[in-house]
This record gives sequence, structure tokens and C-alpha cells, in this order.
Amino acid sequence: QVQLEESGGGLVQAGDSLTLSCVSSTLTLSRYTVAWFRQVPGLEREFVAARSGSGGATHYGDSVKGRFTISRDNAKNTVLLQMDSLKPEDTAVYYCAARIGSGARIWAAYEFWGQGTQVTVSS
Repeated sequence: QVQLEESGGGLVQAGDSLTLSCVSSTLTLSRYTVAWFRQVPGLEREFVAARSGSGGATHYGDSVKGRFTISRDNAKNTVLLQMDSLKPEDTAVYYCAARIGSGARIWAAYEFWGQGTQVTVSS
């Protein structure tokens, strides 16, 4: 059973912006820490951003800090990832994930996952 669903990926040019959405029909996301990870084939899944369920503390990976913003829309049970100043090296499949507890940067700490959305940034 798919617990999370990502949308908003696509093909953009370097310097453009894109917003990814993560929604759940089974989990109340405000109760969970929700994170975004990304993965390029053959490489380890990389932490992008996380937002804690309680208190709303945010964490960002070093490669996206200052360019990406994670936020919640609790009324829509959605977590957003606003991506600005995109670079070709941001090209990857982006996954959202959820866990009970505080934010973590390790993908194995997350229990629930979406199926991913492709983001491609051309130079």
C-alpha cells in the first residue's frame, strides 16, 4: 500500500524553480517528520530536507541549503519542497518519506516512502 505520493517533477532549465508536493491519503502528515531524499542511479540516496512534525524544525542538506525550502500545508495534508536556482546536479529522482520522531538525515530511519518523481535540470 502506497502511503505517500509525490508530484511536481519535470524537465526544467538551470536557474529555474520547481515545487514538489508530497501528499498522503492514509497518514496525517502533521504528526510525522517528513523528509525529501533524492537518488541518482548507482549512487546512495541523498538527504535533501526534513521538517519535524512537532515544532516544525527544518533541516537541509549542504548541497541545497539556501536554494530549497521545505514547508507544510496541513489543511491539504501536504508537504512541499520549493526548489529555486536549480542546477544540473540537482537532477535525480526525488522521494518523500515520513517517520515518527525527530528529523533524521539517514534514509533508513524513515518508515514510509513514496514512489518518487523525476526532476531533470538541463544546462
